[in-house]
Amino acid sequence: MGFSADKLMILVVVTASMLVTVSVANRDWYNGGGSNYTTNWPWGPRNDSHSLNSTSTNKPNKIIVGGSEHWHYGFNYSVWAFQNNPFYVKDVLVFKYDPPSKSPFKHSVYLLPNMRSYLTCDLSRAKLIATTTQGDGKGFKFVLKKWKPYYFACGEHEGIHCRDGGMKFFVMPMHRRGHY
Repeated sequence: MGFSADKLMILVVVTASMLVTVSVANRDWYNGGGSNYTTNWPWGPRNDSHSLNSTSTNKPNKIIVGGSEHWHYGFNYSVWAFQNNPFYVKDVLVFKYDPPSKSPFKHSVYLLPNMRSYLTCDLSRAKLIATTTQGDGKGFKFVLKKWKPYYFACGEHEGIHCRDGGMKFFVMPMHRRGHY
């Protein structure tokens, strides 16, 4: 009795998501004082563009997707999202990318309905949330309104940007302490 490829992939994804959830559940435990000197650990305080995303403020964070890289082909946004979590309900994701007139490569933003669509870059039931022109200037803003997983991808060239270009990521925003 063996596992099919689909069942094995689901098992791997579920296991990985559980590990991520557990590893970030108490991400700011080092702020509680005591003798936990974790400043230089990978999950300790950082000095990157997303380090302000903490529970110490009640204001939503404005997060530029990809940081200074913005939204483009060839950047691994799944790794970026993992390295820049946690995200919180009411945070604002800002997608910045050149419009078609400034670049020969078009980009868009789709919201995928589930993990399977995310893994396979299946855009057939995805919802277009930002067209190829909406990432210019101040960018397209998307508010994480609920405690649920959000799956994002570029839908250009029939999903090639998602599949081969790394232009996909997901976030599971958390509630800020005391705000449910």
